[in-house]
Amino acid sequence: MSPELVSVGALLVMFVVGTVLPINIGILAFVASFAIGTTALNMTEDQIFEGFPVELFLTIVGVTYLFAVARRNGTVDLLVAAGVRLVRGRTSLIPWVLFLLAGVLTSLGTFTPAAVAILVPIAMNFAFRYDINPLMTGMMVISGAHAGAFSPMAVSGALVLGMVDDTELSVAPATLFFASFAVNLLLSVLTFAALRRRTMTADPTARPEQETADGDTAAQPATWHQWATLAALAGLVVCALGFRMPIGVLALAAGALLALLDMKRQEKAVDGISWHTLLLVGGMMTYIAMLEHAGIIEKISRHAADFGAPLVVALLLCFTVAVTSAFASSTAILTAIIPIAVPLLLSSHLSSTGLIAALAVSTTIVDVSPFSTNGALVLSNARGVERRGFYRQVLGYTCGIVAAGPVVAWGALVLPWS
Repeated sequence: MSPELVSVGALLVMFVVGTVLPINIGILAFVASFAIGTTALNMTEDQIFEGFPVELFLTIVGVTYLFAVARRNGTVDLLVAAGVRLVRGRTSLIPWVLFLLAGVLTSLGTFTPAAVAILVPIAMNFAFRYDINPLMTGMMVISGAHAGAFSPMAVSGALVLGMVDDTELSVAPATLFFASFAVNLLLSVLTFAALRRRTMTADPTARPEQETADGDTAAQPATWHQWATLAALAGLVVCALGFRMPIGVLALAAGALLALLDMKRQEKAVDGISWHTLLLVGGMMTYIAMLEHAGIIEKISRHAADFGAPLVVALLLCFTVAVTSAFASSTAILTAIIPIAVPLLLSSHLSSTGLIAALAVSTTIVDVSPFSTNGALVLSNARGVERRGFYRQVLGYTCGIVAAGPVVAWGALVLPWS
């Protein structure tokens, strides 16, 4: 069996096993890197693991540590509460406030599932209390999180830009960010228009509760620790975007300083580092880098380019990542698909910015699936609805996104620029 078939087969097995069983795909990728690299590709250990993404590792560690510190001292809750108070009794604006809050959190470096996990319980409580469609509210939180997910400070944005920087291509960070933001904003507008007046099947066992809804408590004055954290976040934005300083190191320094100022509360802040994502990204990027070093990615891309017109291949890639990402990790899909798209871009008239942005959007907008972390959070936090009916609603919404999302991304981002 050829090395190409072995390596691609192993990649497919990793996705299947990582989706069906509770095991991190990154662990499988590290094992496969060593096993396939030493046997099928005749590579040394140094050659196999030289593709480990050290800079991205620092970025993820730094950003997640800083936001763990911010969560523990209440700064994230402060930001959420401030946004919710902007509604001023106009309940129809609640989904839009949550959309913007999710976008701000992810654009500043919060992982998309983390931002959704913070906001979805609040969103579902508001939907229950004010009789707002919970499907619309939950999906708009997820879209908002995706809208900010490709800023240069966000992990997904840093991941994509870091992978492209290692090639001959050039992708403008602002274009990638605004393309994702625009598509997710459009999706939210359509979702709001279609679902705002629709009602869900009520759970007959649900009873109105007397508790105060999240975010309705009286505003508490910010502590000096929270003001210091807000200043650190603002400084991180200025230094990273204005002076192009390394985000990971800046975030680690800011997090360490804030922890020193509040040692009792921040003793376990290290637990907030996203080790799961670090394993996933580190393992997948090491595996893909090994395949690139061995020339496997270039051969696969050549075969893909021979399939037909580059525009058709681009559309097929968008559909492929959308369908796969509905069941598997979006981050893992991105790390696998972008290296495959690079040779196609280098040998065709396709816009590199357009196709990379379309692939990024197609990969992430389907995370509304009930089989993904984000969709599962919405499903599990919904209140006052009949569970099976709500599950079917989420699944139907996902099918619509999987069917239409790649076409919209391709038509808006690839076709006009090519």
